[in-house]
Amino acid sequence: MSNKTLAIVSYITIIGWLITYFSYKDQQEKSTLVSYHLEQGLGVFIFSVIVSIAVGILSAILPALSLIFSLISLVPLILLILGIINAANEVCKPVPVIGKFFEKKFGFLA
Repeated sequence: MSNKTLAIVSYITIIGWLITYFSYKDQQEKSTLVSYHLEQGLGVFIFSVIVSIAVGILSAILPALSLIFSLISLVPLILLILGIINAANEVCKPVPVIGKFFEKKFGFLA
């Protein structure tokens, strides 16, 4: 797979991230594009798990606001779409809001 394809696939579910990770790990020449989007994709997935847990707890406590909380749970999906757009354009740009936090946090991806 090309580096651009690997960068895009890294955002498509955790299975896509794993496929990208193991394909990238075997490459002789490491691409900064792929490693950057692997970091961003993993960060968005971690953020997604945290948001899901928080929304579940808050919906159980305040069931009247569960519609609003379910809309909040769409934020990770929007971030994934923005990450895919950045990867398709071959740009190493962080996803909005949380992207800067996950830059250079995962040393095993380098």
